[in-house]
Amino acid sequence: MPEASSGSTAEQEQVAVVVVGAGQAGLATSWHLRQAGIDHVVLEASTAGHEWADTRWDSFTLVTPNWQCRLPGYAYDGPDPDGFMNREEVVTWLGGYPATFDPPLVEHTRVTSLTQDPDGFTVTSIGPDGEVTRRAEAVVVATGGYHIPVVPAWALALDPSVHQLTASDYQNPASLPEGAVLVVGSGQSGAQIAEDLHLAGRQVHLAIGDAPRVARTYRGRDSMTWLAEMGLYDTPVAQYPGGLAAREKTNHYVTGRDGGHDIDLRRFAADGMRLHGLLTEGSGTTLRFRPTLRRSLDSADAVYNSICADIDRYIEAEGVQAPPPSRYEPVWQPDENTDQELLDLDLAEAGITSVVWAIGYRPDYRWVEVGVFDGTGRPTHQRGVTAVRGLYFLGLPWLHTWGSGRFLGIAEDAEHVATHLARHVVAAPRASVGS
Repeated sequence: MPEASSGSTAEQEQVAVVVVGAGQAGLATSWHLRQAGIDHVVLEASTAGHEWADTRWDSFTLVTPNWQCRLPGYAYDGPDPDGFMNREEVVTWLGGYPATFDPPLVEHTRVTSLTQDPDGFTVTSIGPDGEVTRRAEAVVVATGGYHIPVVPAWALALDPSVHQLTASDYQNPASLPEGAVLVVGSGQSGAQIAEDLHLAGRQVHLAIGDAPRVARTYRGRDSMTWLAEMGLYDTPVAQYPGGLAAREKTNHYVTGRDGGHDIDLRRFAADGMRLHGLLTEGSGTTLRFRPTLRRSLDSADAVYNSICADIDRYIEAEGVQAPPPSRYEPVWQPDENTDQELLDLDLAEAGITSVVWAIGYRPDYRWVEVGVFDGTGRPTHQRGVTAVRGLYFLGLPWLHTWGSGRFLGIAEDAEHVATHLARHVVAAPRASVGS
């Protein structure tokens, strides 16, 4: 048997389906394949569900109510369905899933390449036993779409004395050097990290973008519960205004911390947080912002009120008994003169010793050597089904609906992919076919 390039023994297996990734998407897929009696293996670079522990900060909580945590054959059944699990609770809950159906899981095994040939696919991986090559009729890529944190190239030009990290590296306020902190990005992660630092008494500067926001609770119920009842999470992406462009939208910022509440950046500002517009460039200790602060705050509040108005219309149309409607009114406005002065910021003068980048992620599918990607490196598909027979993607935001990026929607997407896959895969017992 020849040696692999790594110097370890190369093996080859035959399996009907390879599922890459053992997060909630990969495990949900495995559950359906188990039900269908389809031979498969789930390959995971680390351990099942590890990202919930490895890439979330200490005070992290879900922003969706616990009742939305539903995977095939497995649902949250704890005492607080309308609450929000913290990081450890999510890890425990998801960690209990594999034991309910015993997936054919191979952990600590990183897939290094996926290629196609006339008979199917070749999946090469590196694990504790060295390099293994698997031949498969179908492959489900369930590694999600958040692989590499986005950091602008010019960040390298900032003064090396400034500690820089991404949202996936942030742990807690005490893990950062003493001094003020600049958080860049006002999506869900950026807004919550800014709050975490603010509540710890740190001086926080927040550079905000175009992220919208939503009320935590409105007219007696969680807004996301209203929206689910209204069918918003089940509406296919193609039916939303702008169609597939919805996949590029930033999620609304809100938090499940301390039982759940709104994140109001204006309130933070009134309490001492320093808000800035869009950060565009920097060098040394000098940063430059665009004068977009007022517009961004107004836009986020407009979305907040628009969602509330949609709920109002639903309540009226359905005749639901609920508390009276309300409208958010700004509690703080940026001073125009001060806003202009803050277009330039000297990190040293402001006492800023750390910068937390929370401006999103980009996908990394360099190991997938099959032509199914658009010009941005994102897979082209219809609800996870690509134009290449036997190749599927799962776990992507807006894969089919707004709910696709949540536990609630992943279950349905996994069922769709598994059903489509079962029509084309001839299940066969796994066997070694040599190398």
